[in-house]
Amino acid sequence: MSQDPREPHHGLWGVTLAFVIWGLFPLYWHLLKAVPSLQIIAHRIVWSAVLLVGWLVLRGGWDWLRAIAARPRRFWLLGLSSLLIAANWGLYIWAVNAGHVVETSLGYFINPLLSVLLGVLVLGERLGKLQWLAVALAALGVAWLTWQSGRPPWIAIGLSITFGLYGLIRKLVVVDAVAGLGVESLFMVLPALGYVLWAENGHGGGFISGWGWDSKVLLVLAGAVSAIPLIAFAYGVRRVPLTVVGLLQYIAPTLQFLVGVLVFREAFGHSQLLGFGLIWAGLAVFAIAGLRAARARQPDKAAA
Repeated sequence: MSQDPREPHHGLWGVTLAFVIWGLFPLYWHLLKAVPSLQIIAHRIVWSAVLLVGWLVLRGGWDWLRAIAARPRRFWLLGLSSLLIAANWGLYIWAVNAGHVVETSLGYFINPLLSVLLGVLVLGERLGKLQWLAVALAALGVAWLTWQSGRPPWIAIGLSITFGLYGLIRKLVVVDAVAGLGVESLFMVLPALGYVLWAENGHGGGFISGWGWDSKVLLVLAGAVSAIPLIAFAYGVRRVPLTVVGLLQYIAPTLQFLVGVLVFREAFGHSQLLGFGLIWAGLAVFAIAGLRAARARQPDKAAA
């Protein structure tokens, strides 16, 4: 069956949309700064689970869940990945509302290079000289930022580690992207719902009576805001080359960085510029290495 010639074009738009939304997330979560971070993450999990699971059930019943549950290893690995993505979401939302948007962007700039290292350490993949140079430049940038501030950039490190490990598990678990996210949502939803109910029962919750209607609407819409880019990414990533996805992924941290500096006016001096510059240089070297590898594969495909 031949591929619809429009699919790569649609896939490109899907992936781009996902990264743009993720890059502009700080603006959305900042609107909810009056709501405690733990309650934002709990509501985000609950409403995204309602949307995702509802969509999957309407599309094909519960077959997606039965198929995954029939393979216990896949099922429980998705349980582990749900913990990682919940930790990532929670740290990210707290950091944004605590005024650390620039450092969150650093985490997602570092993440692609951390994923490369995980591939080497866990999957036995090999790196070329340019890729090792990219990793070394990024490590030097993190070391410089640590020395200048007197502490490691824990937020950036935490975000990159949790999302990097999440990506590793999702690579190991061969399952439809949206169905896998649906299972992760089911793992997260009961603890999140329990926390929401506990908070509403006199422990700082204000969804029923307390916060304004604007905050309530934004919390409910957080489900769609979380699910839409994930669905767009899952649609697009199957239709465009991974080299293209690899380059587009820098849209999100770039937008986060610009929001932090230009909109929220976070401090960004010369010392930070040098540290970020080393990491950006590493990413540029990494992108060049990826493009060279892609070009080297093209003659092989043509010969085949």
